[in-house]
Amino acid sequence: MLSFLRSMIHSRIGALVALVFLGLIALAFAGADVTGSRFGGVAGGDRVATIGKARIGTAELGKAVTNAFEGERQQNPQLTMKDFLGAGALDEVLTGLIDRTAMVQWGEQHGLAVSDRLVDSEIVKIPAFQGPDGKFSESAYKQLLAQKSLSDKMVRTDISQGLMARQILVPASFGAQFPQGVALRYASLLKEKREGAFAFVPAAAFAPKQGPDDAALAAFYKAHGQRYMVPERRTIRYAVFDDTAVKTAPAPTEAEIQQRYKLNAAAYAPSETRDLAQVIVADEATAKALAAEIAGGKAIDAAAKAKGLSSAKLPGLTRDALTSQTSRAVADAVFATAQGKVTAPAKSPIGWHVIRVEAVHANPGKSLDQARGEIAAAISAEKRRAALTDISAKIEEQFSNGGGLADAAKSLGLTLVTSDPLQADGAVFGKPGVKPAPEAAALVQAAFAMEREGQAQIAEASGGKVVMFDVARIEAAAPAPLAQIRERVARDWAIDAGGIKARTARDGILAALKKGTPLADALKTAGVALPPPSPVAMSREQLNAMQPRIPEALALMFAMAQGTSKSILAPDQSGWVIVSLAKVIPGEVKADDPIVPAAARELGASLGREYAEALRTAIRNEVGVKRNADGIRAVRTQLVGGGQ
Repeated sequence: MLSFLRSMIHSRIGALVALVFLGLIALAFAGADVTGSRFGGVAGGDRVATIGKARIGTAELGKAVTNAFEGERQQNPQLTMKDFLGAGALDEVLTGLIDRTAMVQWGEQHGLAVSDRLVDSEIVKIPAFQGPDGKFSESAYKQLLAQKSLSDKMVRTDISQGLMARQILVPASFGAQFPQGVALRYASLLKEKREGAFAFVPAAAFAPKQGPDDAALAAFYKAHGQRYMVPERRTIRYAVFDDTAVKTAPAPTEAEIQQRYKLNAAAYAPSETRDLAQVIVADEATAKALAAEIAGGKAIDAAAKAKGLSSAKLPGLTRDALTSQTSRAVADAVFATAQGKVTAPAKSPIGWHVIRVEAVHANPGKSLDQARGEIAAAISAEKRRAALTDISAKIEEQFSNGGGLADAAKSLGLTLVTSDPLQADGAVFGKPGVKPAPEAAALVQAAFAMEREGQAQIAEASGGKVVMFDVARIEAAAPAPLAQIRERVARDWAIDAGGIKARTARDGILAALKKGTPLADALKTAGVALPPPSPVAMSREQLNAMQPRIPEALALMFAMAQGTSKSILAPDQSGWVIVSLAKVIPGEVKADDPIVPAAARELGASLGREYAEALRTAIRNEVGVKRNADGIRAVRTQLVGGGQ
């Protein structure tokens, strides 16, 4: 409801505060691999910053930025390291690392500490370290650390730094409050209304009457090729096969069948399970009385309820399973009782059990002859799968020795499938809304990791299948052919040609508006026919409902002073939008309106972030921070060199 307030007071502080808690370990456990770093001896020294008595190495910064980049790539596969760094990511990550290090030193100087036990409590909470039972697993912890090339010390240091930062920053930001009067003023902004008008000054209205000739169009296309770039495309050839590709596989022998039967003797032996209804009571006398009532014909649910108890259903239990859940005495009593009867009360460590046998399911088991067919089928399937693995290994060896995909497919009698040209995000190029075949979609990431065409590979596919594939064609990112986009280029040429005159006309219109000329009359000063102005009346509530995609012209209207006019370039750069604000109608909010305390809470949270940022700055100044420009520049160079 008050997200407009966040946009008004928004800064990057929140993101920077978050970085304090996102060190190397957290980023690594998010799924990025930190084992492939090439940092650790770059020009400019092996450090990027000195913080008090500590320092941050080039390798540490390189890993942190790489992990952050890989995290972003999961959301935007086409993101390049150059663009990522261009948005300021390296500086933000470095600032976060510096702040963590500075706060540890500052905290220790002022008597703050993070105990080993507290670090332990945080480690056991990390989902990546939990086993199948949802509890901390020492083996999972060691295994994941080995996979990520991390040590126990690195993990503990990282978590300790985060906990120290939390001890310092949370109290600084907690409980910050804005005065009620300020909150009331901001809350009233939500009710504010504005009235004005928009006018469009299209560049095309000032374009030459005649379109460009071939030479002019070609020259414009060449000069503005970046406007018409199409992404890299790759066409994938593939064939999917399973164990049906196995021509012959040895049949299971009698000895193999007998051995498998012996190994699974328990599964083929006769067995019995029982469905039970149970009530547990505290003493034997109550158990006997309850059993007598049920044996006399009273429903076990009703009998239990009358005594303030409840019954439970226990379906499909074997004797061993029931013994492990209760006791041998209880299991013996149950399996000595006929279906529909009540057992004699028996005791377990948790009380006395009164059980009614609801159903008995007898499994007669299977003899060797009876089980022969299913055992033979299982062994045959295993042998075919093993043969498929052998075939896959031979094909992989062929590919390693330079063999091609077509020959491998021919040897198995397979027909290669060729996909449409695909983009790195899996979209079919030139066919919006069309999805590639699932088999091709699963290969996109691997295909875009290949260095050249015809680089055949083999891999496991879903459902126990195998896929062999290569990239049949790589089409690099380049401007679309002029012949395909001629009309678009001609339109852009006209807009560019008329752009200078459109800007001049815009300036004349704004000058006329400044003198008090009505907008409709001011548009006539352009000397050409322009679209009529469009009236606009809107409240901040309506504007806020458009978030996060608020049109720039509307955002400008709500940032202007009453009685003023401004202009903004059209989103597609096809002309200018003139925004004329005629009236601002202040909103009215009563002091007891629920929106006021909500505004106060949001403003208080923002103020808390400001307090935390101020404290971080003070800590940096007190501890002392020196950045090594040469080391930072070297890290940036290596990152860009490996992230194109």
